[in-house]
Amino acid sequence: MKLKVHEWGTGDRVALLIHGLFADHQNWYRVGPAIADRGYRVLAPDLRGHGASPRGPYSPELWAADLVESLPQNAELAIGHSLAGMALALAVKPLNAARAIYVDPTWKMTAQQHASFSATWRGQLGWSDEQWRSANPRWASGDIEARLGSMKRFDPACIDGLAPGSGHDHMPQTASVPSLVLLADPSPFVTAQDAMLLQAGGFDVQIVPGSSHSDGPTASPRAIRALTSGEACRTPR
Repeated sequence: MKLKVHEWGTGDRVALLIHGLFADHQNWYRVGPAIADRGYRVLAPDLRGHGASPRGPYSPELWAADLVESLPQNAELAIGHSLAGMALALAVKPLNAARAIYVDPTWKMTAQQHASFSATWRGQLGWSDEQWRSANPRWASGDIEARLGSMKRFDPACIDGLAPGSGHDHMPQTASVPSLVLLADPSPFVTAQDAMLLQAGGFDVQIVPGSSHSDGPTASPRAIRALTSGEACRTPR
């Protein structure tokens, strides 16, 4: 499926920014321009079921296949948050990205997590401005506006595509390209044991102090600094 892709910058180098559940390209409104200022042409797709892209069916494999169909190969940097961290890991080899940053990816969920998070996410579908602000006090007004805007264009059936009920495990065993994993503090999806396994597999795993999973790269200033720092834009480890 061909996705709607937004762009920032006109640099010779290409960076890919891929959003998580509920979001779309506009949730990168700070990170996209910041990376473009470093000489990148930044491409930010709306995943299927999100933003201006077509609708379903939904599964990790389909979200990954859409990335391969819609984005160029050989990007110097690819960043995926949450759901997109899982999709990017499945797509990073055919995309032939030089480096990857995974922001609190939903690589693994148990059946119990499928049930509990599915209920939580469905409960958030009708949240108001005040509810999002109360649940995410660090978010700037622009982050709230981006989330409310993306929620209007979100297909709730995506929830079943991510968490159908039986659990899943798409955690990569080895880093096929130089890869940085940025985790929430704590991460609801990457355990300390899994973090050790990832490190053993060649991933550079770092915790963003004080951040939550929902903060992602768009709302946490510390995550933004990590993503746009010179170190993050070079080859991790």
